[in-house]
Amino acid sequence: MQLIHRAAAVCPHCGYGMADADRMFGDSEVKLRSLTDAAGIFRRNERDRLEDEMERIGIAFPQVFVAVYTGRVGEMANLRQFGFWLLNRGLFEDMPVEKPNEAGILIVIDPDSKAAGMTFGYLLDPFLEEQDTFDCLSRAHAYWLEGRYMDGVLKCLNQLRKLLRKRSRQARRDPERYQRKAAPTEAAGNPIRKIHEASRPAAAQSQEVKGVAR
Repeated sequence: MQLIHRAAAVCPHCGYGMADADRMFGDSEVKLRSLTDAAGIFRRNERDRLEDEMERIGIAFPQVFVAVYTGRVGEMANLRQFGFWLLNRGLFEDMPVEKPNEAGILIVIDPDSKAAGMTFGYLLDPFLEEQDTFDCLSRAHAYWLEGRYMDGVLKCLNQLRKLLRKRSRQARRDPERYQRKAAPTEAAGNPIRKIHEASRPAAAQSQEVKGVAR
């Protein structure tokens, strides 16, 4: 995985961009909910619990939202690309307009290959890193390998909440550092709670785990 300048149309390292993703997956908006279980791996009570946990993160960090998509993606070499594309093209019908995809965190699970990926929007660049996404997925990995998908997602969301809380504390202690990384003209305060104010492209980074944990 490589960091991409937020104004770049393609990745300068591999040349991959939205045009490539659109050719692979389509260039139309995809209507879905923040929890879309296309693979049918969650029971009704499990979906209710997951939605409650996702909402807790949205309440604690009002300008951030978490989405979970399960589906049979197919060729696993494209899992990251699919997450990148879905976060850019997804129209999350249960999300208010003040929570744009740029502030989204998307978890994609393919039960056939027992693989998962995490992608987040550019507005979270200052607050999340590649290692953070790997840490979140690693908490869930053993559960997903056993087919315990809800337990895995809960572990992943719990770690994500801890990371965001940690970065929020760091931002309060050193607001100028995070304001510079988020947007030079941002007003003082907790940047995590107002990252939607900057206008940037949507998906930034992704991470994937599959097979045996590292």
